[in-house]
Amino acid sequence: MSPRPPLSELFPSGPYRFHLTLKRGDAREFFGPQDPAGRLLAERAKWIAVDAARYAALQPEGESLLAEVADLAAREWGIPGVASVLELGRRLEPDMLLLSPDETGAFRLRGGALCFPTGWALEEKLGHKLDFIHGVVPGLNAALAAPIHQFLSRLKPGSVFFRDNWGIVTTDELNLHPSRRVSAPVLPVVLERLWLRLEYQALLALPRTRGVLFGIRIGLHRLDEVARDRAAAAGLRNALATMPAEMAAYKRLDGIRSKLSECV
Repeated sequence: MSPRPPLSELFPSGPYRFHLTLKRGDAREFFGPQDPAGRLLAERAKWIAVDAARYAALQPEGESLLAEVADLAAREWGIPGVASVLELGRRLEPDMLLLSPDETGAFRLRGGALCFPTGWALEEKLGHKLDFIHGVVPGLNAALAAPIHQFLSRLKPGSVFFRDNWGIVTTDELNLHPSRRVSAPVLPVVLERLWLRLEYQALLALPRTRGVLFGIRIGLHRLDEVARDRAAAAGLRNALATMPAEMAAYKRLDGIRSKLSECV
């Protein structure tokens, strides 16, 4: 994967807002192997063994998308033998979501392997349009639904773009499926027990099917370490101070954000 940006770049200057900041990237660097010890794949296999239907699913409309991704994995990323959505989850390190337009041109989630979700369930979103999937995020559809649709519709075959997303969580575990009921941050604020959770996201336009492969890798930084990065800490304080109340509640930070701003 290309060098990850400084943490300070996660927090744009000015008031908190939604932004569709995208950078061109290299698919092989993102989707290919990065963990020579195999820990990521071992954990992915563990969760699929626990509940395969929860962490990997595919609609009939996604079969051609999966076949194209399997070809790419073998030809470009050095990972042959991805013959099923379960193998997609076991053999590739990032989470993978498969999107394609319906008869109206609206992109829908056709399937994928999501072993390390950040508080959402693949089985609840499967088959739905992006505006339904994003509907739980306060203000996102109003701000970005049209730009996201326009961007996906105009992606040139084979092009790859990266973007990032962030949250604050109480664990360094990778799997935050809602069924696991991971607790929200609460007072008192202890930076050593909180993590900045990053989603490094990649969007790859699939040339043959004209669908989109959406990849996610997770990064975790303990907040006491973030606090020592002056630029990142300042950006986080500004984001917390200017975040709408509805967004703070969605991110489960409404109970701690004032105190957290004082601590970082």
